[in-house]
Amino acid sequence: MNKNLSITAFLGFLAIALGAFGAHALKEKLGVDGLKNFETGVRYQMYHVIVLLFVNSYSDFSQKVKNRISLLFFIGILFFSGSLFAITAGNIATKSIWFITPLGGLILIIGWLSLLYQFLKRN
Repeated sequence: MNKNLSITAFLGFLAIALGAFGAHALKEKLGVDGLKNFETGVRYQMYHVIVLLFVNSYSDFSQKVKNRISLLFFIGILFFSGSLFAITAGNIATKSIWFITPLGGLILIIGWLSLLYQFLKRN
């Protein structure tokens, strides 16, 4: 069993479930700006799920490389999307976790740069 693909599949399921939850159950509660922030978290999560499917199915990467890139994206999703979900749906005060969203974004960027490095290294 590929643990990375199992986690990726769960994150994909979660993105769809949270998107539906946000669109139906939170629509009135969050307002326009809150819903936009929530949808940003769902969208970025799904983007990275798709990339994770590619990374973990790509036969030219070693398992070590797949694990490193996957870990960066997993943590980035947790911090970036998770903090947006906590702030919007969980009513957590933005100022108490303000640094987690940009930190998650930075980790996602590092994941993309790691992916770029692996592709450049192959040429």
